[in-house]
Amino acid sequence: MTPGAFIILLFGAVPIVWSAVMSFQRNNLLTGNTPYVGLRNYRAMAHDPVVAQAVQHTLVYTALFVPGTMIVGLFLAVAMNRKIRFISLYRTAAYATMAISTISEAIVFIWLFDPSYGVVNYLFSLLGIPQQQFLNSPAQALYVIVIMTIWGWTGFSVVIYLAALQGVPQALLDAAAVDGASNWTAFRRVTLPLLSPASLFLAVWLTINALQLFDEVYLSTQGGPLNSTTVLVYYLYVQAFQNFNFGYASAIAYFLFLIILVVTAVQFRAGRRFTHYRS
Repeated sequence: MTPGAFIILLFGAVPIVWSAVMSFQRNNLLTGNTPYVGLRNYRAMAHDPVVAQAVQHTLVYTALFVPGTMIVGLFLAVAMNRKIRFISLYRTAAYATMAISTISEAIVFIWLFDPSYGVVNYLFSLLGIPQQQFLNSPAQALYVIVIMTIWGWTGFSVVIYLAALQGVPQALLDAAAVDGASNWTAFRRVTLPLLSPASLFLAVWLTINALQLFDEVYLSTQGGPLNSTTVLVYYLYVQAFQNFNFGYASAIAYFLFLIILVVTAVQFRAGRRFTHYRS
């Protein structure tokens, strides 16, 4: 066995298999007593109200984050796909959001949305809007995290769409203009279909990342207030590293893997109908 294959096996296959075995055990990694409990961990998830909440929060977050990031990224990419002064600076600024660490991002947004001295509430006060609790409010905290992560991932979306826009043949746009198409019609009928491979890639990639949301929740809300931002990966973390219930956490991990597998398969299947590839 080559060293590379051994490393892949050690750090890839072994943890996957071990976690699958633990999902059928009552295992806390602290004692040698690890009795097999069959499907008990998986059945327990069906009766765990926090799991139901975490699934709901994860799906709501994904449904808002993925299209939001794609729309904002597409808008900025189209705005930057032209020859104007300082365009390189604008493109660098857009991508800089991907270079900023999640910790820095969370600190900035906690400061912006602080109920007492945050910039957002200050701007609201100038407009006569009542002060909001944001991350301290069960009704608002998840949406603040959506805004935070859209900002953080917009740079990635911009780069992908900007690269795709560079590949749109100018001849097709010129032909549409000759036929009397307006800029909006040409964009909707010519540009958007040619961007569909990039859109499919972004939809799948962002969805996988959204379903595995953890960093921003851990750094900003710790799943609160009142579990309003508890998502599946954060609850998995709580069960594994706070409650030391590694068997149950492993079952949650494989449940999340199944969700990702199904959602990705549906996206690829649906994408075949709407994705147009140039020959």
